[in-house]
Amino acid sequence: MALEKGRVCVTGSGGYLASWVVKLLPSNDYFVHGTVREPIRVRDEKNAHLYKLEKASENLKLFKAELLDYNSISSAIIGCTGVFHVASPVEVVEPAVKGTLNVLKACNEAKVKRVVVVSSRAAVVFNHRWPKGQMKDETCWSDKEYCRTAMFTVNASSHTLINFLKEGYKSVENKLWLTVDVRDVAEALLLSYKKPEAEGRYISMAHTIESRDLLDRGRRANHGEFREAADARVVLQAIGGNSH
Repeated sequence: MALEKGRVCVTGSGGYLASWVVKLLPSNDYFVHGTVREPIRVRDEKNAHLYKLEKASENLKLFKAELLDYNSISSAIIGCTGVFHVASPVEVVEPAVKGTLNVLKACNEAKVKRVVVVSSRAAVVFNHRWPKGQMKDETCWSDKEYCRTAMFTVNASSHTLINFLKEGYKSVENKLWLTVDVRDVAEALLLSYKKPEAEGRYISMAHTIESRDLLDRGRRANHGEFREAADARVVLQAIGGNSH
């Protein structure tokens, strides 16, 4: 049996990206503390897939936790040397800000050595003062006042897709979406955790797709006409502070 490399906490472990991170870590001999809203196996259909991951029985423990409940987050982080804060919906201001502060406070109290915070493209793109025509990079931050006034109840990617499905792509700009393989993001997160010299922000982006094509693919996948939903290697939350 391989020696354990350390205990790490992954917040929001039942989420799409976090699930891939949870899958990757035990296979690299990390023991994972995963936070979910309901960890009881019998009642936890949403997170049942986590128990089926390779090495989950020996290298994964789920904790019931809420971002806005400091004590529950602290309980999951105690004993860990590293934290992957994946449950950070930057577009939904209150849980993003207060939740992240709770995580960082708990990390400080538990003397965690390294923290990787994940966000989305919304951490970068909403900056109207950025010079026109200049490529946005890791130095670009979205305008915080715009984010506060927007106050999405769902994340930006979901918000846009909901509008697509309700109104159709003819009513919106056929712009480019920046996308990346979710497995590549998980690998990038682990790499940024392991590399001592890694610091600051990192953008993870590999592919572009137009809104019209994105919607068409989503509709066909929804109707079972092709299975790229399972293996297309594309995830919408593509760009921004994602160490990723």
